[in-house]
Amino acid sequence: MSGIPISQRWMLGAIALGIPLSAIGAIYPTNTWLQVGPVALLLPMAVIALRRWPIGNRSAGCIAAFVLLHLFAARWSYSFVPYDTWLGGIDSTLGFQRNMFDRLVHFLFGLLAIDPIVELGTRYWRLTRRMALIFAVLFVLAMGGFYEIFEWTLTLTLAPADAGAYNGEQGDIFDAQKDMALAALGALLALPFAQRTSPERTQ
Repeated sequence: MSGIPISQRWMLGAIALGIPLSAIGAIYPTNTWLQVGPVALLLPMAVIALRRWPIGNRSAGCIAAFVLLHLFAARWSYSFVPYDTWLGGIDSTLGFQRNMFDRLVHFLFGLLAIDPIVELGTRYWRLTRRMALIFAVLFVLAMGGFYEIFEWTLTLTLAPADAGAYNGEQGDIFDAQKDMALAALGALLALPFAQRTSPERTQ
């Protein structure tokens, strides 16, 4: 991986390690590989992209953090991450009636996507900072909508139990809208902290 900063090589290595670890003890193995498979396919492309279009460690860290969170959640097919047990019944304390981990991931997607998109926009796509910020928010909204449509079409081919586990709506008919709204909220909260300059490559 010559040409890629050392810190970013560690990020890629952590993702490569996280891919097989996600399958260990998976509750719904089919769902897990549907969620992990794309990461495995895109990882070599990420190496090529980082060589050709380098980005700063902050943006790379945002991407790596989200991917690692995704791999972690895929182990339990999102809806069954046992954080409530780990945290001593926090769901009942906060009045939640469902597993909220998938909602957290949607929120963090919006929060973590802004910085990389703004950097790419200003550094490679010749966008002004203002245009890059607008584009980044639109990107989060578009990806949220695309993913919900993809999720729906994919589950049409799955067995009912697997489809319910993959979708993770947990009986909420407005699950898709709430997921997209949380991603948008994360994006808006990240805007004031987006990078103001295009950072040079760091080792």
